[in-house]
Amino acid sequence: MKHTISVIVENKPGVLQRVAGLFSRRGFNIDSLAVGTTEKPDISRMTIVVDGDEQTLEQITKQLHKQIDILKVFDLPYEQAVERELALIKVHANDKTRGEITQIVDIFKAKIVDVSEDSVIIEVSAEKEKVESMQKLLEKFGIQELVRTGKIALQRGSGK
Repeated sequence: MKHTISVIVENKPGVLQRVAGLFSRRGFNIDSLAVGTTEKPDISRMTIVVDGDEQTLEQITKQLHKQIDILKVFDLPYEQAVERELALIKVHANDKTRGEITQIVDIFKAKIVDVSEDSVIIEVSAEKEKVESMQKLLEKFGIQELVRTGKIALQRGSGK
């Protein structure tokens, strides 16, 4: 089962390395990891997606709590969180296909952020499944390059 863990840390050099090392030493695989500063420049939020049962989640959480520079750790159940992933997708495009590509972009509420003679770059921000669905529809045009952020998430309401 996939779990999304939110980790609030001090924004200092080496924190990401220590957290990733903890997972590596314990033999846990990180499916997705996104890190960025918060509304406070000296604090960062890590959104980590791991696969495992409840016991694995509990063990990971306990180990994270022991680390220096970690201020808060909590699980973000899907139904209690707003989750998004960002992707940039460069697709082959020409005069004949540009219209169809634009329709797909509109359906997914994405946007074209760069246009050249033979390609377009599309930016999409959505839940993982929608990003994957859009990617699948664009494959027939020929995806030249693709980059995805991994999941980011915040708890709904006034919690955390």
